[in-house]
Order: sequence, then C-alpha cells, then structure tokens
Amino acid sequence: MTALLPRSVVVLTLGLLLLPITFGLFGTLLPAFGFFPALGGHALSLDPFRNLLATPGLPTAVVLSVATGLGATVISLGVTLIFVASYAGTPTLSRLQHLLSPLLAVPHAAAAFGFAFLIAPSGFLIRLVAPLVGIDRPPDVLIPHDPMGLTMIAGLVIKETPFLFLVTLAALPQVDLPAARRLAASFGYGRIAGFVYLLWPALYRQMRFAVYAVIAYSSSVVDVALILGPNLPGTLATRLVQWMNDADLSARFLASAGAVLQLAVTLGVLLAWFGLERLFAILLRVSRETGRRFVRDRFPRLASILVVGLIGAAVFAGLAVLAMWSLAGLWQFPDLLPQSFTLRSWMNALPRVADPLVTTLVTGFASTLLAVLLAVGCLVRENQTGRTGGEKALLMLYLPLIVPQVTFVFGLQLLFIGSGSEQRLAALVLVHLVFVLPYVFLSLADPWRALDRRYEIIATGLGRSRFAVLVSIRLPMLLRPILTAAAVGFAVSVGQYLPTLLIGEGRLSTITTEAVALASGNNRRVIGVYALLQTILPFLAFALAILLPAALHRNRRDMRV
Repeated sequence: MTALLPRSVVVLTLGLLLLPITFGLFGTLLPAFGFFPALGGHALSLDPFRNLLATPGLPTAVVLSVATGLGATVISLGVTLIFVASYAGTPTLSRLQHLLSPLLAVPHAAAAFGFAFLIAPSGFLIRLVAPLVGIDRPPDVLIPHDPMGLTMIAGLVIKETPFLFLVTLAALPQVDLPAARRLAASFGYGRIAGFVYLLWPALYRQMRFAVYAVIAYSSSVVDVALILGPNLPGTLATRLVQWMNDADLSARFLASAGAVLQLAVTLGVLLAWFGLERLFAILLRVSRETGRRFVRDRFPRLASILVVGLIGAAVFAGLAVLAMWSLAGLWQFPDLLPQSFTLRSWMNALPRVADPLVTTLVTGFASTLLAVLLAVGCLVRENQTGRTGGEKALLMLYLPLIVPQVTFVFGLQLLFIGSGSEQRLAALVLVHLVFVLPYVFLSLADPWRALDRRYEIIATGLGRSRFAVLVSIRLPMLLRPILTAAAVGFAVSVGQYLPTLLIGEGRLSTITTEAVALASGNNRRVIGVYALLQTILPFLAFALAILLPAALHRNRRDMRV
C-alpha cells in the first residue's frame, strides 16, 4: 500500500501541473478564433485577431513587453554572474546571502510599491536631496510609468536578481569551485574570467529553466506593470487585463486573441534568449581560445557588490518608507519625515481588510498544505524507485512558471464561467496550487535528497515499516526544510495577483489584489497599509519556519538538518 500511494501521488501531481495549462490554453484558443457559444460565438473566425491588429498602440505594447522581458533578465543574470564569479567561496558571499535571502519573502507588488515611493518625483530620495539643491516642489518628471518602461525594468531587477542569486548558490555545490579557482589562478586568469570559463557553462545548464521562468514572468507581468510600467499604452499584459474586465462581454474575444499574442510574444522572447545563449557561447569560446585572461577585474568586482548592495538596500528602504507612510500624519513635500505619526490609516483600513485577509490566509494555507503533501509523496516515490525524473521532470515543474499566466488562466476563467460552478474558493486554491507546487518541490528536493539514508536503513533493519520510518525519522529530521518550503509556497500564494483577479472575478479578493487596485489612486497611506500587510504575512511564515524547529529541537542539536 505504501508503494502504491506515492505512485498515485506522482500521477496526481503531474495532472495538477499539466492539465490546468492544457485546458487553460484550450479555453483561450477557442474564443480567440471566435468560438464561444455562451457569448454568441458559434463558428470559427479570424475576426478577433483582425480586431486585435486594429487596436491602437498594439505595436508599442508588444515592444514594451519584449524590452522588459529581455532587459530585466539580461541585467539580473549579468549582475548575478559577475557577483558570484567575483565572490564565490568568500565570506562576502555568505554575508550577502543572508541579506538577500529575506527578499524572496517580499511580494513583487510590495517591492514595486516601495520602489515607487522611493524614486517618485515626491519620493523619499528626492526629499533627501531637496534641501541641498533648493527644491521646494516635486519636479515635473515622469519616473514611475515612464514611457520607455525603464522604471519597470529596474523594479523587476531588484526582485529577480535575488531569485537568480539564490538559484545560482543552490547549483554551486555541484561544481568543484576550489579546484577551478586554483587552476585558473595558476594560469594567470582573473577571478571572473576563470569562473566564467571553467564553471559558468555547467552552472547555467542547471539553472536555465529558472532563467526561462524569469523571462516569461518579466515579459507578461501584470501587477508590477500596473504599479511601475507605462500607462498609455501599457504593456501587452496590462492591456489584456483591461479587455478581460471590460463590461462589454464581447471584449472577451479580443482578450483571448490578445492572450494568444502574449504567448507568441513570450515564445519570441525565449527564442531571442536562445540566440543570445548561442552568441554568448561563441564569444566565450573565442575569448577562451585566444587566451584573454582579464586579470584586471577589480572594477567589475567592486561594481557588482555595489549593485547587489543597492538592490538589497532599495527593497528594505522601500519597505521602511511604506511603513512610514502607513503611520504618517501630515507629510508635506519636501519634509524628510512626517510631522506626526498616527494609527488612523490602519484603523480605517482594518475593517475593509478583514475579508481579503481571510481569503489570502485560507487560499495560502490550503494551496501550501496540498503542495507539501504532493511534494513529499513524489519525493518518497523517488526514494523507492531511485529515479529523479531528470530534465523532463524539471521542465514539467517549471512549465507553469514558463507559460505566461495570462495565456492559460484566462482560459480557465472562461471554462469555469461556462461550467456554471459556484465553487470559486476551491477553484482559486487549485489555481494557486499550480504556481505554489513547483516552488515547494524545488525548495524541498535538495534537503530531502541530501539526508543521510543510513538512518532509515538502520531503522528498517530493526523491523520498522517504511511508513513508520518516514513519520518517525525522515519527516522530523527534515522539519525545518519542510516548513521553509511551506513558507516559500505561502509567500508565492500571497503574491498571486492575476490568478486571483481572474478566477475570483471580483467576488474573491486578497490583500494583493486590493493593494494593486489602489495603484491607480494616490492615497499613499492606504497603499502603505496594504503593501505592508502583504509583506508581513510571508515574513511571519518564514519566522515560524525558523522558530518552530528551533523550539522543538532545542535539546536535540543533531536533529537540526
């Protein structure tokens, strides 16, 4: 029985990952070609695509999506590569790892709001220099929502760089760093050049799916685009959301065609990235064969640590400014600090935040619990068979992160509406599970596989069953990694904007959807309250993941895996 259950869990897990994408894409394609009987579309037609191509500002929206997708990924990966190449194996890397790790708990929307409050024309950074340069009113400069999308790219970089940095660190133990350092130094290569020549190709092969996920997210993101991106026109993804929420239901055909175009845009960006991969590989080979050693790399090493430090400082400073705005009384420009602090904004917001908070907690707990159970079941099956699934399994895990959300979640929304079902909360949990499960599995897989199996062998030799060994030995020893993976999954669920917006259809709202809805307003105090709540929830989950194992294992030092 214990051997059959994990096999069924593996099948169920694959189904929960692949079927929503398949049915969602199917539900998007049919209306895109004019077939949706519930809205009067009874025959296939190209009219939705004709209407889409006639939409004003569409080329600009597509260019913005491509530029943000490629720009954010190139900068984030470049900063990560140079920094890790410069400081891998040094105490500096360990110290900055502790600084950047908490940034994963900050939702994209909260980080974007904090960044906007820092760099806006009346933001905190302008207030810092206002007395020095004699500024007494906010400059008339469009910083957030600039037409070129530069602020949006910067906002994505400060969130995606920590993610790629931690993915790189997870892959780093798979290569022999000390030997490569010694070999490169003995031939006179600089630290960065030696790392890139000897280690980076192997590292990149292990983390390339994570890079593809960053590309897909950056080219189709909605919440960050609404907060920091251009407005007239916006990116293609933001235009799609407008059409999806249009009171005229016939706009759903236009939205479906736009979702297909978004899929094509993301695929195009991925193809362009494949080309960049090939170009970089050629340049790397030519540089290596011509003996370029790049010994003088002090400047890029210092620049990389400066940029990484600024990224961490920007996020934490943004959160601090959000906290000040949530407590601010009168705060006129160019005052550096509010004239008074008050809880009025919190007291006014709390009655309205109750229902979104409950939905956030229920959806997050339910989707995370299901993800942990499925991940543990799959890993138990992996132990029994001795097979990890290889790159195919890894691709399936990353598939929900690589396929743009808007292209299949919209199809799921249309199918859900057509079914007539009223189980919106259950549907919301299952859709969140599609995005939570990959992060939970990837967070738990390495600690699970690294546990010394001799503990289980001894217990089995003493007559304990497989189930008893799992419950009494493996799970207690892996309590901290399991809770950490659960905290990661909960943070992912809290940060989901588009799936909640589409599946909830306005009847179910979370802290994130409410916070992003406030982006079009100008009440920074209320935005500060919602954005802080959005950040506090994941931090509480991570704090619990740290404190609970420490309390339970306080007298069992060797249980702390």
